[in-house]
Amino acid sequence: MEVILKKKPKSPTIIEGFPGFGLIGTITTEFLIDHLKTEQIGKIMMDELPPMVAIHDSKVVEPMGIFYSKKYNLIILHVISPVTGIEWKISKALAQLAKMLKAKEIISIEGVGSVNVGTKDPRTFYYANAQKNIKKFSKIGIEPLKEGIIMGVTGTVLVSMGNMPISCIFAETHSELPDSKAAARVIEALDKYLGLKVDSKPLLKQAEVFESKIKGILSKSKESKGLQDKKKLSYVG
Repeated sequence: MEVILKKKPKSPTIIEGFPGFGLIGTITTEFLIDHLKTEQIGKIMMDELPPMVAIHDSKVVEPMGIFYSKKYNLIILHVISPVTGIEWKISKALAQLAKMLKAKEIISIEGVGSVNVGTKDPRTFYYANAQKNIKKFSKIGIEPLKEGIIMGVTGTVLVSMGNMPISCIFAETHSELPDSKAAARVIEALDKYLGLKVDSKPLLKQAEVFESKIKGILSKSKESKGLQDKKKLSYVG
């Protein structure tokens, strides 16, 4: 595992989103990277990641790219590779990144299953371990998540970061398919929480574009992983 940085901003907020339920984290971080005019300043390398990269618009999309918005002092970790089985190692990499930059907060984006299938607008919830951040969420009208089971990278982050201020924004989603509507709700919540001054009107339309893009990238990623597994079997058998 290696965290590679060509720039080291001081005391940024880190936003991370991993391919999970509804792909909420991946769609959200993709939107922010484009909207905030970020630059890639690094990446996280792990031997356990599939040996592949995606090409989009003639540019390399790395499995775990680290992007920076100077205007808002935000680090955005954008991930397109499946991370099942290496969640604890990823949380260690996040802890290392936070320590290197002396981050003031980590914000985790996650989709949660909803039983309210008929609900028109997905709801958003928050969890925060710092009182000042709890107050900020309360002021912008987001409900706290009172009961639930958090799995994946977000779960490992919540129990392995020590005294680091951690906030999570959860959006209801109804399936494992890309859910641009739920991702748009997360972006709106982040806009209010961080004061990003995002124009919310085109959010859903933009999110649908990103949904199509992300779905294509992840589809190619799965195809690559399948081919890799077949090669491993051929070596053995």
